[in-house]
Amino acid sequence: MTALAEQTAPVADDETALSRKIRTQRRSGRDRLVTAGGVVVLLIIWEVAARQVNPILAAPPSAVFTALVGMISDGSMPQAVWESAQPFLVGYLLAIVVGIPVGLLVGRFRVVEAAIGWLVIAGYAMPMIALTPVFMLWFGLGFAVKTAMVMTMTVFAIAINTWNGVQNVPRTTIEVGTAFCASQPRILWQIVIPSVIPSIMTGLRIGIGKAVVGIVIAEFFTALGGIGGVIVDAGHSFQPDRMFAAVVVLMLAAVALTGLIGLVERWIAPWNRSITGSGR
Repeated sequence: MTALAEQTAPVADDETALSRKIRTQRRSGRDRLVTAGGVVVLLIIWEVAARQVNPILAAPPSAVFTALVGMISDGSMPQAVWESAQPFLVGYLLAIVVGIPVGLLVGRFRVVEAAIGWLVIAGYAMPMIALTPVFMLWFGLGFAVKTAMVMTMTVFAIAINTWNGVQNVPRTTIEVGTAFCASQPRILWQIVIPSVIPSIMTGLRIGIGKAVVGIVIAEFFTALGGIGGVIVDAGHSFQPDRMFAAVVVLMLAAVALTGLIGLVERWIAPWNRSITGSGR
């Protein structure tokens, strides 16, 4: 009987894994269909509504698509994307490098929380557009001011989500490490950080939206190129098709980057989806 049970157990495990894989594939296909249906409905509503107003005020998706193709063909859109992507990526990476350690330290040590915790909260709540003129005085009108705006808009979101994740780590888990005489750096590295990864990834997702806002605000004020410069120029020349084309590019880039962070999270912390049930 024992030998028979040992032979049938792997077969049952394989069947369970296969059925789980089939259910996952079905859910993935269903989700793609729902997403595609939502996009189609939105485009139809946009097309119908835009044709009912003055062409100077709005452009239908067909006109936006035509303008986007033209901007790609003449090289203006790729050039604008490249000009925005460089300070965006540098500022976002700097925000990660600064925000995650700050969040870990503020959440783990009360002395650090008392010293700079209020600054993290104030920075997250402050409307950063109010600091744009100051940043222009400090960093000029080029690459540096865009990078500074992106970093400042993003770093507090990453820090505060990491901080919140550290505070939600079960006390019993940390007490187990303390009972085995683990040092504070080892507890932080082997217990706290793995537990905080989902919160860090949430901060990174929120940071994408903040970073997009930061780069656009900087380019609105400097008007020296990039996607923001395209939007400003198109608005001043009453070309809503070109303006909406630039906005669509921003939206698609933000969605793609958010999806990329989701893939990174699945690679770093594959257990999180099974624990939270987010895959249902």
